[in-house]
Amino acid sequence: VQLVESGGGTVQAGGSLKLSCAASGFTFDDYNIGWFRQAPGKDREGVSCISSRATNTYYADAVKGRFTISSDNAKNTAYLQMHNLKPEDSAVYYCAVVIVCSYSGSSGDEFYYSGMDYWGKGTLVTVSS
Repeated sequence: VQLVESGGGTVQAGGSLKLSCAASGFTFDDYNIGWFRQAPGKDREGVSCISSRATNTYYADAVKGRFTISSDNAKNTAYLQMHNLKPEDSAVYYCAVVIVCSYSGSSGDEFYYSGMDYWGKGTLVTVSS
């Protein structure tokens, strides 16, 4: 199993980037794929997830309305389109196979994920102010 992220770079605040996660070694259609990020000195956090066969998508509050997750099952690749980037979006972005992703919480819109497996090595996103 291999996941390879690409597409990171340095952009100014308000700019856009599109990250890619190329997968191999497993049946891509059968698994959820999540995007995570880790900024220096902070814990890794979930950003977004797309369910198997792209049936559903989920987003953390911090990126709702700005980021869009998608996948191309023919290319075994997941994407994260990021618009209106902010300096606080700066981090290393990782993709991973995720066992569970959903919305939960009392309001039913809190991004929930668990059972991450098979991580990529990450791609660095830097947003300058």
